Amino acid sequence: MDTVALELFFVGLLGLASLSIVFVSVVVVKNLYRGQR
Repeated sequence: MDTVALELFFVGLLGLASLSIVFVSVVVVKNLYRGQR
């Protein structure tokens, strides 16, 4: 396989993982904030 393609694949996976982590944390913070009120 191409090393460049492999690097792009891993970078894409990292980007997706970080995006999903940010999304989940935002949802959790919103739920906590809403539960306090």
